[in-house]
Amino acid sequence: MLFAIHAVDRAGALPTRLANYDAHKAFLSDTSRFGVKIVMSGPLVSDDGQTMIGSLFLIEAPGRGDVEAFNRADPFAAAGIWDKVTITGFLRRQG
Repeated sequence: MLFAIHAVDRAGALPTRLANYDAHKAFLSDTSRFGVKIVMSGPLVSDDGQTMIGSLFLIEAPGRGDVEAFNRADPFAAAGIWDKVTITGFLRRQG
């Protein structure tokens, strides 16, 4: 099943995001221990097209619990970067 993770940064989180960016990328490089696969992911950006303000993931996983465990273990979550995280099931229609 596919799940979308939509995570919006808390106000003023950009310096913390940048400080944890390498750990976050390393974490995303191997998701096998969670039984999930990243279909696509990347930062959400402000209207300037560059300033990172959140994260978006499309995850393939056996169930919601696997996605929640994956998300909780992300260094960005541990650093308290995200103000609000929404995990929603997704049905692919195109693409």
